Amino acid sequence: MHQFLVAVVSFIILLSIMVFVHEFGHFLVAKFFKVRVEAFSIGMGPRLFGYKYGETDYRICAFPVGGYVMMTGENMPGENLGAKTDEDDDKSKKAEEPPAPAPTNTTPDPGALTSKPRWQRMLIGVAGPVATFIFAFLLMLGYYWFLNEVPPFVDKPITVDLVVPGSEAAKAGLQPGDIIQSFDGKADQTFEEVEMSAATAQNQTVPLTILRNGQTIESSLFLKFATSKPEDFDVEKLGFVTQEQPELVTIAEVLPGEPAELAGLKKNDQILAVDGIKIHSTHALLVYMQTQAGKPLNITVLRDGKTIELVAHPIKKEVADKLGPWRMGFAPVPPPQIAKPLPFSEAITRSAHFCRDNALMIFNVLGKVLSNQMSAKNLSGPIGMGQMAGEAAQAQGFYPKFYLGAAISLNLGILNLLPIPILDGGMIFILIIESIRRKDLSMGVKERIYQVAFMFLMVLFAFIIFNDLSKLDLMNKITHLFHGGK
Repeated sequence: MHQFLVAVVSFIILLSIMVFVHEFGHFLVAKFFKVRVEAFSIGMGPRLFGYKYGETDYRICAFPVGGYVMMTGENMPGENLGAKTDEDDDKSKKAEEPPAPAPTNTTPDPGALTSKPRWQRMLIGVAGPVATFIFAFLLMLGYYWFLNEVPPFVDKPITVDLVVPGSEAAKAGLQPGDIIQSFDGKADQTFEEVEMSAATAQNQTVPLTILRNGQTIESSLFLKFATSKPEDFDVEKLGFVTQEQPELVTIAEVLPGEPAELAGLKKNDQILAVDGIKIHSTHALLVYMQTQAGKPLNITVLRDGKTIELVAHPIKKEVADKLGPWRMGFAPVPPPQIAKPLPFSEAITRSAHFCRDNALMIFNVLGKVLSNQMSAKNLSGPIGMGQMAGEAAQAQGFYPKFYLGAAISLNLGILNLLPIPILDGGMIFILIIESIRRKDLSMGVKERIYQVAFMFLMVLFAFIIFNDLSKLDLMNKITHLFHGGK
């Protein structure tokens, strides 16, 4: 019950912030173009309280599941009261009919959205998604500039945790437990210093001094990695993983139905070794799993002071990150973190890279779903986001919270730009069509478009909600019960 309440409250707070940022983007540009904004609302439904300043009612409504900016004349996106429409063409063809009486007042309201040029309405429409993009960038900029939590090993000499077979590190003779005393002729370099040195010496062979079991060993390492940008260099491409902590990996949570649970792993288990290799981080475990490509893993576990041997069968996930698709399905106790804020210029670069990489991942996932390369069941809706918000709120450190806020902000911005009527992208798309035609679509056509779009979004929303529910442990238990407990 506690986790459920945390998830609900966290989701409401996160959604309220996202909605405020999105609608504030519309609000600012609408005000800039002198559109009358009648209401700026956080939440939907009946007005609870608020404050009216000038022409705008700033209000908080009863249901904290959205929000809106209400502008004068905002009935159908793309509507322009003074523009020529298809209906005007139809009327011109009916000359035999008596003309309709002239309206008493035909002067357009200068403060109405519909009296503004189409290009201004397009900018008002795109301002919401752009605001969420800017928010995501500023959120991660603030994180990297003021916090930037990193594991303590980045400020220490490298201790090798894992060596990938056949890699350049393996050819150099590196072994788990080795300490790199000197890299490229420079002694006592930290992990970060080694990474910077390696980035500027790509495709070169550098000397190494290794400390192994108290003995000093001289070797050399070929830095086989090609990239045009030194900041994109990743030392792990050389084939070794740095030891993140001296402690063992401790399991914090085992996901139901995943290989870890099926293998018999439990909360608080400590992983002593995998296939006889001592591993001190889930990162090293993930890298090792990718090299095994789904082969069964012999896991040695310490549980209540006893050593237990288990066998796990990793599964291949449809959504893969840069480490690869193979997963076991458990969450570890996170390693300790220290704050190491970055210089402003570097924080800008890191934030830009974060936004770029996550935006590309969103397009990649959508592309795979639309091309049937990946199941739509991998998509998450409000319930899934609520779960993630609850987990981020309870997670140690600030990174999970900043990451989720920025990632969801990017998601909402991109999804809102899709050319689906009712969404901002749909409004912009209709305005583009009307700009090309140089006249508005008729109200009848618009109504039909929006009715179809509304039905489509309702069906999509119902599918996503069902999809979210089907992932819950409660739904799995109910399904199990309906199948006779088999």
